[in-house]
Amino acid sequence: MPFKLDKKFLKTSHYITNFKLCTIMLYDNSKFPWVILIPKRNKITEITDLNSKDQILLMKEIVYVGRIMKKLFKTSKLNIEKIGNIVPQLHIHIIARSKKDSSWPLSVWVVRGKKYSKINLENTIEKIRKALK
Repeated sequence: MPFKLDKKFLKTSHYITNFKLCTIMLYDNSKFPWVILIPKRNKITEITDLNSKDQILLMKEIVYVGRIMKKLFKTSKLNIEKIGNIVPQLHIHIIARSKKDSSWPLSVWVVRGKKYSKINLENTIEKIRKALK
């Protein structure tokens, strides 16, 4: 059965690229450099639902993307989170944080998000896409 992305991701994020295991999306909140890794496996809601090979690959992809985000956005702090209360499909948020951001040191969910402008969205996607190659 082909992989199906939860429709909620299409409303809140934008495609960047595919890795071996995960689809990488940019979350539509210009207040924070924020990507989402979504393993291309159906009916998976928890990391423990993945087989051990995919668990290891997921960790490798999280670490790789985290390093790129940290370097690309010149930050010293990453928030890497797996929650899934609203969208149960397994996904991992990687957010580059700064002491100057609008909700520091609290969670990014305590402030109202701000969608990207069209040009800023295109530029940010391309910047991340190039860095992930």
